[in-house]
Amino acid sequence: MLSCMNNTISNCPSKSESEEEIRDEDSVQQVADSNSPKQAYVPCKVCGDRASGYHYGVTSCEGCKGFFRRSIQKQIEYRCIRDGKCMVIRLNRNRCQYCRFKKCLAVGMSRDSVRYGRVPKRSKSQEDQSVTSSDSSLDQSALESKQLAIYDIILCISQAHHAHCAITEDKVKNIVQHPATLMTKIHIPAGQLHFSNEELEMQKLLMWQQLASLITPSIHGVVEFSKRVPNFADLSQDDQLILIKTGFFEVWLTRMSRMINKEENVIVFEDGSSISREELAVVYSPDFVSSMFEVGSGFNMLNLNDTEIGLFTAIVIATADRQGLSDSQSVERIQDRLVEALKLQVSRNHSTEENLFASVIMKLPELRTLGSTHNDLLRWYRLQWHRGNLPPLFAEIFDIPKNQSDAYS
Repeated sequence: MLSCMNNTISNCPSKSESEEEIRDEDSVQQVADSNSPKQAYVPCKVCGDRASGYHYGVTSCEGCKGFFRRSIQKQIEYRCIRDGKCMVIRLNRNRCQYCRFKKCLAVGMSRDSVRYGRVPKRSKSQEDQSVTSSDSSLDQSALESKQLAIYDIILCISQAHHAHCAITEDKVKNIVQHPATLMTKIHIPAGQLHFSNEELEMQKLLMWQQLASLITPSIHGVVEFSKRVPNFADLSQDDQLILIKTGFFEVWLTRMSRMINKEENVIVFEDGSSISREELAVVYSPDFVSSMFEVGSGFNMLNLNDTEIGLFTAIVIATADRQGLSDSQSVERIQDRLVEALKLQVSRNHSTEENLFASVIMKLPELRTLGSTHNDLLRWYRLQWHRGNLPPLFAEIFDIPKNQSDAYS
């Protein structure tokens, strides 16, 4: 399950992107030529070239403005061959797109401003507040290195989430919703008005199998996403499996939060299947499904963007007190860095919502409770393993026995 996947990575600019860059360069020269000799030289915060104005939240040049816009609009995924530590200056800014994009994020360029328009200028005090108070004793070079390291995590998680989540903001627009059911046709003898417990249990099992087939496609995405969480691959194979298995349901529900429709009492899966709350209540329980809808809807109301959701789900994965872990301290260190990255990301994108980060973190215990309850509800299904036919990946992620030896172990 943890085997490597081939990813489509953009390592160098395409011809069309290079042409756009040249046009941006021309714009820079035109702006420079139009400036009078007395006008002060204002450097681009990304590469140090002459800035042409305030773009996407920071003072920057036309070249970096266009590069950032294309990176967001085309959802380009970059990779650095030098461990993400390339210096980004005017003369070499086209050499490594990964580090250039990371620098754009680090200095404050906003993804949302590309999609939704202008953002107000930040005051100097607001920018200073985006790092912790302990940073004040560090010199400027050390502070920049620390901030770049945080944005390395943010960029890595953002790209992993967009690559391995089927219900990002852009992808959801292409999902065509259609009514669906978990019910399976069964033979009803003529004149029969009541069903035996055996018949009711079998119907419940068949509905669970239908639900399993809808959930299974997302399992692979969560596994691949987890493998790209910084330092996750350094953990032992056993610890990786424990974190993925115990955290999967919580990650899945977090991702599905934007697909929960409380008005219509349905949840829409990535293939467009719209399943009613009542049918889910048959598979689980009415109280549990009510909690699912409440927690999911509440999370959706926080209005987090895809990068923030990705960081949050990475934090869920890196939970250090999962039962059976052999190196919980390493997991805790991973989570601490992710929490710091999420805090910075939220403070940058939601500067007017002072309590948002705390509200986001408070969702962790709610999800943990739901995950624990879900595991309890699966106990009955595990005992019925011999009566059903589940997708193998679903059986593996939830430890459902596939044969007699699994059942005994």
